[in-house]
Amino acid sequence: MKTTYSILVLLTLVGGISISGRGQIARPTPTPATQPRPTPTPGARPTTTPTPAPANAPVPQTKIAVIDTSMFGDEKNGIYRYVDASRMVANEFKTRTDEVQNLEKRMTALGNEIEALMKNATANKPVIDAKQQQGEALQAEYTTKKSKLDEDLTKRYDQVVSPISRQIGVALDQFASQRGVTMTLDLSKLLPVVLTMLPAVDLTQAFISDFNSKNPRVAAPPTTPKP
Repeated sequence: MKTTYSILVLLTLVGGISISGRGQIARPTPTPATQPRPTPTPGARPTTTPTPAPANAPVPQTKIAVIDTSMFGDEKNGIYRYVDASRMVANEFKTRTDEVQNLEKRMTALGNEIEALMKNATANKPVIDAKQQQGEALQAEYTTKKSKLDEDLTKRYDQVVSPISRQIGVALDQFASQRGVTMTLDLSKLLPVVLTMLPAVDLTQAFISDFNSKNPRVAAPPTTPKP
């Protein structure tokens, strides 16, 4: 499975370093939280409950296909407009994203330093206390800046990328209907339970090629990192 173009948005807040008076340190986990993940599926559009068929209606012949939505964000073989829009948003926020990631690295380094001092029996308690205070200040700065970054990034992603995701969902409905497909499943969600599958059932690349041919790449305007 090819790696998806990682660019940052369903945002999971990541806690900073928490340092207690006894020197217990919880290091922050890496923050892909600042990157939106490609999930442009029909579910991205408003959904309605389908009208149930009459009880005596004949059961139609079923034709099932699978689409691997994780491939939509692949830089080389994915949906060009989706990849380009996602990259544009990421570039706009690169300066702020780098700043948040640097704060995280500083917290991790400070946590390691405090941990080493705590193991030293001759460590100066005032020095440890000062570094703990420094860690608390860094954590507060990290939390504030990351929270604002997540908020602004999500808003911008919704403005730029979400319309393309909805367009992909509509196109996928039409693509399936034109081929007599009665049910389309997302392979990226099913991989753990798929034991065997005929290659012809996977319409991922066929759909991507069809969408790209009807929606060619457009020149993106130059982006300026968000202050």
